[in-house]
Amino acid sequence: MVTAANAASSAGELHYLTAAELLVRYGRKTLSPVEVAEAILARIDALNPQLNCFVVVDAERTLRDARSSESRWQRDAPLGSLDGVPVSVKDLLLTEGWPTRKGSLTVPADGPWDDDAPAVARLREHGAVLLGKTSTPEYGHKGTTSSILCGVTRNPWNPDLTPGGSSGGASAAVAGGMGPLALGTDGGGSVRIPSSFTGLFGHKPSYGRVPAWPMSLFGTVANVGPMARTVTDGALLFEVINRPDHRDFHALPPDDTDYRAAALAGAKGLRVAYTPDFGMLHAIDGQELDPAVVKATRDAADALREAGADVQEISLEWPRDPSRIFRLIWIMGAARLADDLSASDYELLDPNLQSFCEAGRKCGLGEYYEAQEGREVLWTWLTEQFRAGPFDVLLGPTMPVLPFKAEQNFPDGWDRNPLAWVPFTPIFNLTRHPAASVNAGFFEGLPVGVQLVGPWYRDQVVFQAAGALERELGLVGRRPPL
Repeated sequence: MVTAANAASSAGELHYLTAAELLVRYGRKTLSPVEVAEAILARIDALNPQLNCFVVVDAERTLRDARSSESRWQRDAPLGSLDGVPVSVKDLLLTEGWPTRKGSLTVPADGPWDDDAPAVARLREHGAVLLGKTSTPEYGHKGTTSSILCGVTRNPWNPDLTPGGSSGGASAAVAGGMGPLALGTDGGGSVRIPSSFTGLFGHKPSYGRVPAWPMSLFGTVANVGPMARTVTDGALLFEVINRPDHRDFHALPPDDTDYRAAALAGAKGLRVAYTPDFGMLHAIDGQELDPAVVKATRDAADALREAGADVQEISLEWPRDPSRIFRLIWIMGAARLADDLSASDYELLDPNLQSFCEAGRKCGLGEYYEAQEGREVLWTWLTEQFRAGPFDVLLGPTMPVLPFKAEQNFPDGWDRNPLAWVPFTPIFNLTRHPAASVNAGFFEGLPVGVQLVGPWYRDQVVFQAAGALERELGLVGRRPPL
């Protein structure tokens, strides 16, 4: 193995190498997992005080795992397809030996912490080097990342601004060069929102494709998904974590799709339906889409056309209001949390989460069944659009706004309705269709993401479109000014 003094593998380069590049260099024995782990831990030491994206860092354990990986690569016996690759884990996912406090004062740190969530278990099976736990708002309840327990997480592109949420710690870490890969969760956009705000690729799978346990407070709208700086790296992580797990009774059968090949397949012959607003202008409470979002989405449609896709503009008219259905499910999930807490613990909750709890407590059984029935109507309708319509993938904005002040829960002017500023992502949590955000441009130094949505069970189409768009736009490699 080479040493850290090797000029070709200087610390200045290591923390921004992709997972795919790391694996090639490990195989050639021109780079050691220990060198990489040391470089990234140094990066975390330097930047985490400013960005506040890691809530648990265990350098001793990380380096121990990196040394084990180095030994395997020296013997040409890697444990799996992520051996030696550093990965962070959002602090909503159980990780054996590390506390999972979910951003909440109501979760004691003393555990015991004896279990891995399914996706974390798959990482260990493939030899990944775990870096630590990344920040989340309390119980992942909002689209920004701050908590009473851990404070405010900040955006590497501008630390005054939010990285989004609720996987904001994960996005800030990856965008800031603190690991090439991260596990996030997405119950209403929590992988896609921060991916848009920090210039990453983030994928919300078809529901059940990535097993999850224990089930989220918010039930079957919640998913576990990969976050990465490139689509190919996202595919690499997705192929590892989408293995079935006996603890999740929603888990889908084994999936042998080559998602990395899908990401490289190109756009030729792909039928893309471009929608400027996903038919959701009624939900944004009188606000308008930021002009940068409008331009980035249109540019993405043009880029896919240039890449060989057949792109047609369409309008969507939903048979039920997705925003109302999602709100009912979200606040009723919050109310379930409130019912499980003692009065003293309830008082420790973020006031924003308490407001969701109180709203959910006012809902009755009839509204619960209304939400479930409406969800089924939306799923059937969208599935029929893919079956009957002349398109393979939908393209539209991920967010209506750019990143805003890190301390705020909402953009300026959007606080009359706490969910109005996230109109485009929760729809596909309701319908269970695969959806991803991919960077489509920059406006005054800030990334702008677009959302790609595919038919249920056909996550590969989303990876295909995202990979083609990424290559056509040529934005990979731009780094925050840290």
